[in-house]
Amino acid sequence: MSTPERIAQFEKMATADPTNEMAHFSLGNAYLQSGRYAEAATSLEQVVALSPHMSKAYQLCGQAMIGAGWTDKAVEILTRGYTTAALRGDRMVESAIAQLLTSIGRDPPTVERPIQAARDTSGGDPSRGPGTFHCRRTGRLGTQLPAPPMRGVVGQWVFENISAETWKEWIGQGTKVINEMRLDFSRERDQEMYDQQMHEYLGIDEELLASLRTAPATAAASTVPSSTTPSSST
Repeated sequence: MSTPERIAQFEKMATADPTNEMAHFSLGNAYLQSGRYAEAATSLEQVVALSPHMSKAYQLCGQAMIGAGWTDKAVEILTRGYTTAALRGDRMVESAIAQLLTSIGRDPPTVERPIQAARDTSGGDPSRGPGTFHCRRTGRLGTQLPAPPMRGVVGQWVFENISAETWKEWIGQGTKVINEMRLDFSRERDQEMYDQQMHEYLGIDEELLASLRTAPATAAASTVPSSTTPSSST
């Protein structure tokens, strides 16, 4: 699917459901990649309003604002995003936002990290019960999945970083993606589109995905029934 086609599809999704943060996120990201910075910033501001824990949205929003020449607004959104990423322990986004702030002559804020004391102390053991697993996507405590939800390194990363509650939310969002984009998983392109949406929702950017795919293999080939997701990420 070409970039103009993707933009048109995401515009349709965002218009049909203004509360769909992933539609706005995907639309903003597509605008950003097309150099339509003002439109990208506006879409990504919607994401921040709908999902204030999504640190990646702050990063891309600030990047778009810089591209649009909105430096003062970029400083405000990036400062908020840096704090959000730091408190969530999202080091990759935290570093990226720090670089953006430095690029416009601003220093990242100093952040105390009280959330560290509340992080998961269960050693990744789901038998410790709900509320003991730290979800990287939301920054909140929840329940660990019983097993990787798909084969491969992405499934293992989800198992280690995404709570069962957040994964359940993605399944609901993924159903919307399938229906609204009319995806047919017999077509490789449609499978790739679904995976892209999943990666964006869970905070798996291209840099992280590349690092996962080049990392040494782990003992994580476990799966759960395919009814949880049609994705077969590697």
